[in-house]
Amino acid sequence: MEERQAPSGQHKMILSNRRTCSLNGITDILSFDVSEILLETQLGMLMIRGRDLHVNRLTLEKGEVDISGEMDSFQYSDIKKGGGQKESLLRRLFQ
Repeated sequence: MEERQAPSGQHKMILSNRRTCSLNGITDILSFDVSEILLETQLGMLMIRGRDLHVNRLTLEKGEVDISGEMDSFQYSDIKKGGGQKESLLRRLFQ
């Protein structure tokens, strides 16, 4: 069984001509199809949208992925653990 290397704590994206993209700091690929790829990075969730998207190379041991296709948007969202919104909701209910 192969051992995974510990994440380096960095996340980098190199985009060339909106057609090829190399990323590191990837911890998981949650879903992908020809129009949308959802990645988990060390800095939060990353959704890539476009047309004719393909995952050409994936090395989760190193946290690297190469993507090709016509990329239209990149959207990050934070990973919230511990329920920051729940706390706000409870605070609002009991005030």
